[in-house]
Amino acid sequence: MTQPKEIWNNRFANLLLDSMAEGVFTLNADGIIRSWNPSMEKISGYTAKESIGRTCRMLKFSSCFNRSCPEDARECGIFQKGAMDPTECKLMHKKGHFVSVIKNARLVKDEDGSVIGIVETLTDLTDLTLARQKVEEARQKLLEIHQFGNLIGKSHVMQEVFKAIKAAANSDATILIQGESGTGKELVAGAIHYNHDRFQKPMVAVNGSALSESLLESELFGHVKGAYTGAHRDRKGRFEEADGGTIFLDEIGDISPFIQLKLLRAIQEKQIERVGESRKRHVDIRIITATHEDLYNLVAQGLFREDLYYRLKVFPIHIPPLRKRKEDIPLLVRHFINQFNQKTGKSIKGVTSDALRVFMDYRWPGNVRELENAIEHAFVLCTTDQISIFDLPVEIRQMEYRPGANDAPELSPTRIKKKITKSGLLELLYEYDWNKAEVSRRIGKSRTSVWKYMKKWGIPLEMPEG
Repeated sequence: MTQPKEIWNNRFANLLLDSMAEGVFTLNADGIIRSWNPSMEKISGYTAKESIGRTCRMLKFSSCFNRSCPEDARECGIFQKGAMDPTECKLMHKKGHFVSVIKNARLVKDEDGSVIGIVETLTDLTDLTLARQKVEEARQKLLEIHQFGNLIGKSHVMQEVFKAIKAAANSDATILIQGESGTGKELVAGAIHYNHDRFQKPMVAVNGSALSESLLESELFGHVKGAYTGAHRDRKGRFEEADGGTIFLDEIGDISPFIQLKLLRAIQEKQIERVGESRKRHVDIRIITATHEDLYNLVAQGLFREDLYYRLKVFPIHIPPLRKRKEDIPLLVRHFINQFNQKTGKSIKGVTSDALRVFMDYRWPGNVRELENAIEHAFVLCTTDQISIFDLPVEIRQMEYRPGANDAPELSPTRIKKKITKSGLLELLYEYDWNKAEVSRRIGKSRTSVWKYMKKWGIPLEMPEG
């Protein structure tokens, strides 16, 4: 007669099995299923009534002791090995599809060592599999964004750029990307990184002209607590964040001589030091730099270190300005129209012939970025399915058309070098909200030169409050 304690133990065990998220089933010494908990019903689609009395062959496990299930359940490897370590495999659901699971199995023996049965547990990996798929889809989307798809061009010069990107992606060499503002230097850097073996590691971008010297030093190399006023805790720099991946240093021509020296040491030694600390930290990174300036000219002027210049230009890539590849303009226009159609929900089909002529005649000082902005501007005004000349920004549509203008030397006021004075520089800085890049374009000098003037005349690098 069963004792009350045994009845309680059996009930407790059954309640425990029924409440488990893992699928659990037991088999007797002949390999016949004797119990089947609710989670097994959910995972497999088979009810307990349908399962008890059968063998686990009905689940058609994809991996079980590296062989298919034998006809005689007693020939299963579990009887020889006594256990099956957690193994990721698939089972066939009752409805015919596969379910990913982690399978565990143990042989159960009595006190005399005789086999009395088998216990198997299954962990459903369906949610994990879906998460993996989403991660892979996100990775693929990231690859698509940074592959050559966003670098539009059928022109010969752009085909040469594509060849250079492929070559750069197959090496660990330091890359120097040169090109005017708006030509797509960051897209090229992304294409190199995401087509390289490092694509699973981060690509970290830093703009060398956006921060003052002290802030840029901390941004790149990090700092320790107490290194300066406001450093309340240790902080990793961008070099450490990019460890194993790529650091992209944009506008490299604008960094100060002090940062140039620290960068040179980091490249040579593959080590960095946080601000306020003497400990060297090893970093494994791929360095890609970019500039709109002529670095060699800056070296000749003594504004950029020659040794750093040659370290950075191991493999240079030059991106041509849009005015040098005008055959790509129709492709780019179509690309941006498709992009803004998706973004705005509009159904603009193209541009009128007059608008396209203006696009082809304009010199595009802002390059591809300016073209993209012009299309976005047109989307705001356009009320038909064709962008007309009147939908374009005023500076583009009022440009005087002159035959042969495409080959004329550029006489833009932004390119005419002027003698600069302290008062004139201050006036420009206030006019352009302390945007040193814009000021440099207005006076026809490099941003490094503007920075030098500001330092010489005691002008703060950041706009004074008020």
